[in-house]
Amino acid sequence: MKIYTRTGDAGSTGLFGGPRVSKDDVRIEAYGTVDELNAALGCVRAAGAAAGVDAALDQQIAQIQHELFSIGAELATPDPDAHDLRVIGTGHVARIEDWIDQHESGLEPLKQFILPGGAHAASILHLARAICRRAERRVVTLADQEGVEISDAVIVYLNRLSDYLFVLSREMNSQAGIADVPWKRPE
Repeated sequence: MKIYTRTGDAGSTGLFGGPRVSKDDVRIEAYGTVDELNAALGCVRAAGAAAGVDAALDQQIAQIQHELFSIGAELATPDPDAHDLRVIGTGHVARIEDWIDQHESGLEPLKQFILPGGAHAASILHLARAICRRAERRVVTLADQEGVEISDAVIVYLNRLSDYLFVLSREMNSQAGIADVPWKRPE
């Protein structure tokens, strides 16, 4: 099987178990942004132990990547229930909340907004957080479409995931001995 099919050359793509739609369809935007987030997390993992990503953290991020792929499959399918593609539930959200609490426990409490940046892994995590927020917005837009039913758990999962990525970025900076840079109002 060849990787190219030429079926999308005119600007359309096929949905799983559904019709062909424009490549800028709101559904494509939603799962495409989730895919972009997944790729950014792959960059965090590629940074590896040299950037502060230890085996336990790598395992957490790998698990999230698998879950994001499942979310993408659900979003790419007009009728995910017919294909048993609703995977993400409240247990996944609770696990991310536990991870947030664990990672945040060693950090100084935030007293003001901070700028993205710092250590290499922290910078990629900040980028992933911003992509995650966009993915959440795209999924909310999709969920607002008539006749579209997106699991509430998917939206909550993405919301919590962005918090997790923010906390991880702070933790990576802390481990690297790099202070968070506070936002200063321009004069």
